[in-house]
Amino acid sequence: MKSSISIILPARNEVESLPDLLHDIRNCHPEAELIVVNDGSTDQTRMVAEKFADTVINHPYSMGNGAAVKSGARAGTGEVLIFMDADGQHSPSDIDRLLETLGQDYAMVVGARSSASQASWLRRLANNFYNRLASIMTGHAVADLTSGFRAVRAGKFRQFLYLLPNGFSYPTTITMAFLRSGYPLAYIPIAAKKRRGTSKINPCKDGLRFCLIILKVGVLFSPMRLFLPISLVLFTTGILYYLYTYITAERFTNMGAVLLLAGLIIFLIGVISEQISALHYHATDKQFADESEPESNEP
Repeated sequence: MKSSISIILPARNEVESLPDLLHDIRNCHPEAELIVVNDGSTDQTRMVAEKFADTVINHPYSMGNGAAVKSGARAGTGEVLIFMDADGQHSPSDIDRLLETLGQDYAMVVGARSSASQASWLRRLANNFYNRLASIMTGHAVADLTSGFRAVRAGKFRQFLYLLPNGFSYPTTITMAFLRSGYPLAYIPIAAKKRRGTSKINPCKDGLRFCLIILKVGVLFSPMRLFLPISLVLFTTGILYYLYTYITAERFTNMGAVLLLAGLIIFLIGVISEQISALHYHATDKQFADESEPESNEP
């Protein structure tokens, strides 16, 4: 497996941390394909990358972390893709642990940061909320939804490239997509170091985006996990309100009818969404089967 891995680092203005990081990666894994995606940097990131990396992909302007990840995934030739942040938080020595776990028939292994590795108490609180929400939407325990340090089977990862956003939310999307598609996923604990330079994540804007992506991907892959609870709450509220008005006023109010109909309509929307989701699975599986089928040499 070591001779068939591509290590991909999306980087934007990371000249402060990149030289030491790339040097350490080369020492730990000289046989690996090393790809740096320079996402429109305005410092010397490109020059440093060209000194160490096998392949440097240059975006003419900043297209986003997710766009850089997709560029690297398309360019990687290894059967296994390793994604790392270029800010010095992740240790190259942990790559072997990711690969060892991936070799136990997993499709993806994520380096899960300890609470002590989080930058601040607010970041810890937000990540715990994202993990819990994603666990509810997928039906699986999520240890670290937003970690950018992971090893994944290249073929399976590329199945979901069209779903990945161009911003910082790619780990959220790919984690939920793998879980809802039934691909085995594992977490290993890592200790993330303090990043060098300034973080490019906006807590308010990107935090809201994370929540929306969790809901969007959850609805795409398992709609009833969202629609069914809402439907039950509205329907139950309508029944209780009807009983209350019947006991107190001996009549059935319009509000009770609205609540019951809203619960029924949302339930039916969930049923239709489940059918659409099933068609999405069928189309994705068929596309992957066509791409995996070897070409015939027969005339």
